[in-house]
Amino acid sequence: MKRSLREIAESLQARLIGDGEIEVAGVSSLESALPDHLVFVDDAKHLAGALQSRAGAIIAGEFAAAVNADRPVLISDHPKLAFARAARMLADDGRQQGSIHASAVIDPSATVGAGVRVEARAVVGEGAQIRNGTRIGAGAVIGAGVTIGSSCEIYPNVTIYPGTSVGDRVLIHAGAVLGSDGFGYVRDGKTGHYEKFPQVGRLVIEDDVEIGANATVDRGALEETRIRRGTKIDNLVHVGHNCDIGEDVVIAAQTGLSGSIIIENGAVLGGQVGIGEHATIGEGVMLGGQGGVLPNKVLRGKGVAFWGTPAQPLRQYLKQLATLARLAKKD
Repeated sequence: MKRSLREIAESLQARLIGDGEIEVAGVSSLESALPDHLVFVDDAKHLAGALQSRAGAIIAGEFAAAVNADRPVLISDHPKLAFARAARMLADDGRQQGSIHASAVIDPSATVGAGVRVEARAVVGEGAQIRNGTRIGAGAVIGAGVTIGSSCEIYPNVTIYPGTSVGDRVLIHAGAVLGSDGFGYVRDGKTGHYEKFPQVGRLVIEDDVEIGANATVDRGALEETRIRRGTKIDNLVHVGHNCDIGEDVVIAAQTGLSGSIIIENGAVLGGQVGIGEHATIGEGVMLGGQGGVLPNKVLRGKGVAFWGTPAQPLRQYLKQLATLARLAKKD
């Protein structure tokens, strides 16, 4: 979708230097830019490369304001963020063209809003509600009573179990499974057999969340699992039942969360992190890759990096490694 640079600059609250009537159709790297592409640089040392590229316009920081550029420049305090927002503006996702594929199965009691697109072999269950401008990918299964907000992107082969609630502008990538049973059992001490504990709660996903490919999020056992506004979950992440994940949390690939974990706002979890049940990760905590948190443990310290298993402040962890290295040399 082509847009004028003036329109983009106004939306981004960026200062435009040059011809605002020029239109761009997409974004790209410096190396692959075309004349109707927009690129960005967030460091003055890369500006020369941008000016040598074929790009039609550049998003840059204040360092570019005094340069006599041969093409329009959009000046922003945060060029990379502005570039990401411009990319969304330029994306031609076809949401305005709502359609239901002939092979899709939609229960008569389901509600489908304006501009919704349901692709081949998708299934929408009894009483489900899909609001305006959302896209349901091929082969996706939307269970009974599921609610999905507006302008969501549900990619192919996603499965959303009955009763799950999804907010607005949520992205759920291919193969993700949302709202499945938690891993909860009660052992019979006499026979040694395991009986399934009731998994009758629900899953709530708030606005602007993104969930990666083949991720799994269990519903609550008796209450709810909740993923709060703006959280980003990578591919192959597992979230157990009754977890409460705060706003703007980032969770990298292959992380596993046991049940009843609290992750507070703004926390960052690296790849392959493992967290035991009933643990709490405090606001703004950064937990490094392959870090392990024991059950019932509480990590606190906004902006503090934790590492290792059991996880501890990075400085303390590095001291221990150095001590171990010295001891090994003595042998």
